[in-house]
Amino acid sequence: MELINKIEIQFIHILSQNMGVGEINAGYLYGLIALLVIISLGWVSNFFVKRFVLGLVRSLIKKSKTSIGEHLTDEKFFHRLSHLAPAFVISSLSSVVLLNYSFLDELVGVVVNLYLVVIALSVIDSLINSLYKVSEDSKISSKLPLKGICQAIKILINGTGVIFILSILLDKSPVYFFSGLGALTAVILLVFKDVILGLVAGVQLTTNNMVRRGDWIEMPKYGADGDVIDVSLTTVKVQNWDKTVSTIPAHALVSDAFKNWRGMSESGGRRIKRSIHLDLSSLRFLKESEIEELEKIELLKDYFKGKRSDIGEKGLAVEKQGVVAPLLNGRNLTNAGTFRSYCLEYLRANPSIHKEGMTFLVRQLAPTDKGLPIEIYVFVNDIRWVQYEAIQSDIFDHLLASLPIFGLRAFQLPSDSSFSHLIEQKA
Repeated sequence: MELINKIEIQFIHILSQNMGVGEINAGYLYGLIALLVIISLGWVSNFFVKRFVLGLVRSLIKKSKTSIGEHLTDEKFFHRLSHLAPAFVISSLSSVVLLNYSFLDELVGVVVNLYLVVIALSVIDSLINSLYKVSEDSKISSKLPLKGICQAIKILINGTGVIFILSILLDKSPVYFFSGLGALTAVILLVFKDVILGLVAGVQLTTNNMVRRGDWIEMPKYGADGDVIDVSLTTVKVQNWDKTVSTIPAHALVSDAFKNWRGMSESGGRRIKRSIHLDLSSLRFLKESEIEELEKIELLKDYFKGKRSDIGEKGLAVEKQGVVAPLLNGRNLTNAGTFRSYCLEYLRANPSIHKEGMTFLVRQLAPTDKGLPIEIYVFVNDIRWVQYEAIQSDIFDHLLASLPIFGLRAFQLPSDSSFSHLIEQKA
């Protein structure tokens, strides 16, 4: 302190005595030169830290090969942190060198404080981005949409930073501004209604884990049917199966209905729920000769064995010329019931179908104007779309091709080809 005072006095004396500068002006000139020197020293400290310290830190990170270190480097966390060096140098020197120049000292103090707040916000933003990228590489990112959480934290931190900046510029306590927010709540809610609605909905989606990246969702109202590729605080982006992207407001997912297929993915099974419609005119009792032929099917051997012990040989001995009235006094086998049993056994033998822990059902629904529906309700153990469709197609190709073996026909509405033989006969 004494050395600096002596330098100041000697400098002012030289300017006033030897150069004819007034003492007051000489004092101002000293303050300006001192300020330039302090700024120059701050620049030197910034150059030193970036050139040597940052170089050392980057080399250590490359050698360690840690993901957090690489992400911090990519987000320029250490680069932004290095800007604190000139701030501390300028703040420390100005409080000593400019002690007798209160105006300059206060001005430097305000600028340094503003600079520190901005740098602190920048460093925290870089740190949050780095932690988010680290979380993306972990399993937690698939279970929790962290992007919305990070955005909410950023908004909160930056909002607090703005209040600190205003408190520095206006020389007011931050508590003054925080207390003023209560009075402005109604105005803020009115002006930023849509933004706040989106923020609240985004927090709800995140905390309730309603949607996360990678989920398959359906929301016809917004033309969305595909995988979620991004979950932010105010919007959710869905890449549809035709590779288009639908952007849905976060509040729409909270207020409107949508379907999330995540449960199907996590269960490891994808449902088949499809019916084969039998032509009602093709349903009949099985003849004894037909039963003998069907018994040769490996999948139906146990079925016929059980039926023989259940309804007896008499119930299977249907006369060749067809059904006669006395048959209705007992129990007999039908081609539709036998086909339904074949469907069950065929699906049980299929390695791509879940047999336990999930619904496994082949049932007969009520007859309609389109025939008698035999519904297949099972779960495929491969949830991938292409593989699932291939398995489902193979199953129904086989079952539809098997219908004539049981004396059954699939129902379909008449087409032009259905009447072609009538046209030919008339011609």
